[in-house]
Amino acid sequence: MKNPIQISEGLAHAYLLDGQGGAKSLSWSEVTRWNPSMGKLWLHFFYTDENVQAWMHQHSGLAPLVTQALLLEETRPRVAALEDGLLIALRGVNLNPGANPEDMVSIRLWIDENWVVSTHQRSLLSTKDVLAQLDRGKGPRNNAEILVNLCDSLIWRMSDTVTLLEDNMAELEDSTLSENRSALRFELSSLRRQTITLRRYLSPQREAINRLMVENVSWFEDDNRMKMREVSDRLIRHLEDIDAVRERAAVTHEELLSRASEQLNERMYVLSILSAIFLPLGFFTGLLGINVGGIPGADNPQAFVIFIGILGLIVGFQVWLFKRKNWL
Repeated sequence: MKNPIQISEGLAHAYLLDGQGGAKSLSWSEVTRWNPSMGKLWLHFFYTDENVQAWMHQHSGLAPLVTQALLLEETRPRVAALEDGLLIALRGVNLNPGANPEDMVSIRLWIDENWVVSTHQRSLLSTKDVLAQLDRGKGPRNNAEILVNLCDSLIWRMSDTVTLLEDNMAELEDSTLSENRSALRFELSSLRRQTITLRRYLSPQREAINRLMVENVSWFEDDNRMKMREVSDRLIRHLEDIDAVRERAAVTHEELLSRASEQLNERMYVLSILSAIFLPLGFFTGLLGINVGGIPGADNPQAFVIFIGILGLIVGFQVWLFKRKNWL
């Protein structure tokens, strides 16, 4: 491998597999002397580094289509077979400190029988999981197992995020009777946005993993396909759980709106009853309060008491009538 370009910061790691579950970390100078007879090689780069981009284009020996895909800034999960290799783009939840899990981190890979070339911009804990397995001597023995273990870790890392969504949804459901409904509606909306974002990326990822199981490449064996099937099943369960959270959020939001509508109707009902009671009272007081001659009882000192008694009888009759009609 001829590599006149020196890469330092752009190289995340370079591992030479020993075929027994372990690996040796290589420097860039050692990478430049690698050839397929020495073993399987895994190179992982930061694709934003200028030296990495130059090496990819000029000295990697990869097809232009592969190079372009590995350096692409925005990508969605997909799998494409080129000759006897696989071009893969996957996403994992962002578990970096202070990050939002739904702001998913992408990783791009080119895998053939001899080596794995992967690129990323932000740190992905799933790659660290695979490296930790190699450091313990219990990691992948070949390139196919690197792919399987990486996919497996990506899906396992989603479990805590999905569980957290379910726990948050359960808390919001318990808080439906809370008086602070505006805050509850905001939290429900945020939770629904999270589930929609996760669903947006995980659905094509399911299709990509399913595509992996049917691609006909010589180095991807039936045992690897069986393991990928388990990974796909776990991803499907996560998608089902996310869909359930989204549906529960929608139902809870509808329940919240229904309760608010019921409260509004109850208040409007009370106001309507009060209006119905005071409407005739207002009519009589307004009628007798006009400043013209001939008002009955104007010269009678007991007229006010008599008038108040009449109003009381009117109110009593209205209450009796409303109760008889089950309006109260």
